[in-house]
Amino acid sequence: MTINSDKKSKRLNVPSGGKWENIVGYSRVVKVGNTVEVAGTTASDENGEIHGKGDAYAQTKFIIQKIEHYLQKAGASLKDVVRTRMFVTDISQWEEIGRAHGEFFRNIKPVASMIEIKGLIDPNLLIEIEVTAIISK
Repeated sequence: MTINSDKKSKRLNVPSGGKWENIVGYSRVVKVGNTVEVAGTTASDENGEIHGKGDAYAQTKFIIQKIEHYLQKAGASLKDVVRTRMFVTDISQWEEIGRAHGEFFRNIKPVASMIEIKGLIDPNLLIEIEVTAIISK
């Protein structure tokens, strides 16, 4: 994994090493100044294995832990998160997803959206989360 930094624009790209990043042309995390954006993140690991198949709560926890890992690579933490966007394939599972989200963000209280979508790239994926963080100076 190579973290690309452009000192002139103060932009930092943090890749995850996933096979789709070069094909699609994106980074897992982009930091510009004190703002950090984390791309849509699912419950798949670096080998493409999906964690928590059939369990929206387990997938949500795995995703947030994964996001936390990448925020740290950009010099941020979950405490810096100001917005979460949760894309779910079955809104009836909102309570399980919300419970997992609350375990991480109950005291931080970022702005949050939960949107039901038709599907994700793999039918075993139940949720995808992206976040925005602003590092306090």
